[in-house]
Amino acid sequence: MHAISYEAGVAHWQTVSELPSLKDNEVSIRVAWAGINRADLVQKAGHYPPPPGVTDIPGLEVSGTIIACGAKVEQFRQGDRVCALLAGGGYAEEVRVDARQVLPLPEGIGLREGAALPEVFSTAWLNLFMKGQLRKGERVLLHAGASGVGTAAMQLCNAFENPCFVTLGSEQKLARCLELGADAGWNRHNGSFVEAVNEWGGADVILDPVGGNYLADNLQVLNADGRLVLIGVMGGGSAELDMTQMLMKRQRVIGSTLRSKSPAAKGTILEALYTHVWPLLSNGKVSPLIDRTWPISEVEEAHAHMQSDASIGKVLLAISDEE
Repeated sequence: MHAISYEAGVAHWQTVSELPSLKDNEVSIRVAWAGINRADLVQKAGHYPPPPGVTDIPGLEVSGTIIACGAKVEQFRQGDRVCALLAGGGYAEEVRVDARQVLPLPEGIGLREGAALPEVFSTAWLNLFMKGQLRKGERVLLHAGASGVGTAAMQLCNAFENPCFVTLGSEQKLARCLELGADAGWNRHNGSFVEAVNEWGGADVILDPVGGNYLADNLQVLNADGRLVLIGVMGGGSAELDMTQMLMKRQRVIGSTLRSKSPAAKGTILEALYTHVWPLLSNGKVSPLIDRTWPISEVEEAHAHMQSDASIGKVLLAISDEE
């Protein structure tokens, strides 16, 4: 089997050891496309190792075709076209994964688009609706609004009638997000977002992959009984916390990660996606937003593009030529 492995920090598409035997609760997927996530770049830099027992091969989401099913798998058959949420291993010709972490492609969605679904929509759903307990009409602040997670979360806000405000890094990204349905936005290079968000009405739920010095500003715009869900620390892992303000406004700060969750927990999230989001994808009310694609042999160029913060939506790797 071919997969990406790293030598001295450089990616190589080469033969690796064969996968272990298929477990009774697993399916084997011939990978067509793999999604790139910022976690892949952090892992490559040595700061985000995979959970214990998980392969060092990067890649947290794939689409492809099932080529084998374990003895206890009943919901899938050989030949099914699916997408899967992984803890690692997606940059490869084949993956084996617990069947609870797999979903059939939504009607009308091909393999290319399917690879742009599992990680970002799982992250958005988990943190807005499960952790953040978002209710109809509540206002949402999305940091990194033009990212894969941001564009997925923005569309879910629109679909479930939640106004959203986005922050991002360029006027081009802002214009694109407004076209996609954001109610308002702010270019972070213009300074703090606090005044603009408060004039907009503040936020009941904030989805923040930045952390660091965003904490103080987030609490300034978070409404009473608001929930700040922290999903990353791109801006740093330390900040001062105004606990008096938190007490007076009954604010909650929630930390959340997806990768290390158990197959059962990931299965619960995917079940919710299948019920609430897959119909929206099938009827076109929600769509995967793909920025660019590269062949797996050019993974370094694809990573450099994501690292440059130039992407709007998902960046994908083509493992095979299947669409």
